[in-house]
Amino acid sequence: MCWADLLVLLPAAPYQLVAFPFAALFHHLCASGRLSLTARYIFLLAGGCLLAGTAMGIYAVLLVIPAAGSVLILLSVSPACAHTWVFALQMSWQTVCHLGLSSQELDPQDARPAIALSAIMLLTQKATSLALDIHEGVVPLQPGQGLLWRALPFCSYLLFFPALLGGPLCSFSRFRAQAESSGALPCPLRAAGQRCLCALALQGLRAGLAGGLAGRQGCAGLGCAGLGCLPRVWARALLLRLAYYQHWVLDEALLEVAGFGPEAGQGDLSLRDLWTLETTHCLAVFARTWNKSTSRWLRRLVFQRCPAQPLLATFAFSAWWHGLRPGQIFGFLCWAVMVEADYRIHPFLSARATSQGVKLLYRGTTWVFTQLIVAYILVAVETESFSMLCLLWTSCNSILPLSYGFALLLLAKKPKQN
Repeated sequence: MCWADLLVLLPAAPYQLVAFPFAALFHHLCASGRLSLTARYIFLLAGGCLLAGTAMGIYAVLLVIPAAGSVLILLSVSPACAHTWVFALQMSWQTVCHLGLSSQELDPQDARPAIALSAIMLLTQKATSLALDIHEGVVPLQPGQGLLWRALPFCSYLLFFPALLGGPLCSFSRFRAQAESSGALPCPLRAAGQRCLCALALQGLRAGLAGGLAGRQGCAGLGCAGLGCLPRVWARALLLRLAYYQHWVLDEALLEVAGFGPEAGQGDLSLRDLWTLETTHCLAVFARTWNKSTSRWLRRLVFQRCPAQPLLATFAFSAWWHGLRPGQIFGFLCWAVMVEADYRIHPFLSARATSQGVKLLYRGTTWVFTQLIVAYILVAVETESFSMLCLLWTSCNSILPLSYGFALLLLAKKPKQN
């Protein structure tokens, strides 16, 4: 991949931008009282179906089928079984789609399959979150109502257009509360405008960084030799991180315009989160802050429900949810080992950092280590071919992850800091 290739936005971003006027129209109609509750649900659902058809073409069928199946399950099985059945349907269907589309020779210029897969992954988040809410009694079912009236809010939640192609994950309870009452229009527009300016600044930073790197060293291949690989992979990962940051900011801006903005601290990326991600010297803190709504979903779905090795199980499930490509399996399992090592390395080192100078050295060194390991993991996860993964594994970039793995073996019996 060349530096210039990273200037392209993630495939769904242009369609998110097109959805902004419709989100503003929806919020305006709600604020003026021109839409009843049923009309609001229909507007959001119809907008989602239209956006899916526009962005995915024929592949939109792959999204509609599991959404309809999940709603039928929620309305037909007991609340105690809802989560099990919805989880089985969503993950089975998502896995079939990932493996089926990856095995075909698709046009690399056609972004529709990638957009469809991303939307299915987000649908899995919403469907399993809703099923858990029903299972735990947070969202009670009302059997006395008609079937269509009960199905409409669920269908609207799973396919509503502001969150169809991007996050953060919004709970069904918050979705229903915000659909029933929209606030005054200027506040969300002001918040959305600030996020758009942030996205524009990130795009400018990304373009400048990519242009400077392209002018000096051309393509950032993984077949480099020596320690020169370290800054190359770090720079490539930084461009990828900036792309994700920009995408998350636009996603939240669209939700703000529609009146479904996340609660304080519940979004995927705030300025405080951005500062934490780029300045933390703890890999575990980075893992919790990266894509926060997905981290909370994984914690609720896997970590808190797994009786043994919850950390490893959470990262293994994340690899499954992302698609089970070789780079994803290797990257997420490596991430689990690195976080487990991080929990033990920091208490061991901080106990020996007694003077101010040693503390500064400890924090600076572990910040560099965190940056390089995050870059290694991110590039591994984004690597699609096994041959490129082997090049990454045999490069000098593997020295630090191997060192962390060795430190984990040495400190396995030491107490860990959560």
